[in-house]
Amino acid sequence: MSLSDCCPDEGPKVVQPGKQKLLSRLNRIEGQVRGVIKMVDEDRYCVDVLTQISAIKSAIDSVAMQLLENHAHGCVAKAIKEGEGDAAIDELMMVVKKLSGKTLG
Repeated sequence: MSLSDCCPDEGPKVVQPGKQKLLSRLNRIEGQVRGVIKMVDEDRYCVDVLTQISAIKSAIDSVAMQLLENHAHGCVAKAIKEGEGDAAIDELMMVVKKLSGKTLG
């Protein structure tokens, strides 16, 4: 099995550990976004809206880090055991750089 078989952009599915917890967190984030939409629609104070946006960004980052950890312990660990660690680590670093906003170098 290659790394692309484990975690491709399209193709086989990867069941997330703690899937229900992740879905619950994402549903809360969705509710927060709807709240911000309502705040903007109701012409709420800019700082209040920005505070809520900051909370949403933090929540999204937390979900992303959980997914990154799941990927490292799942797909990457499996690829390393199967002798495909270099490709898995390259992919992992690419994702870390995307999440951190750093350019690839």
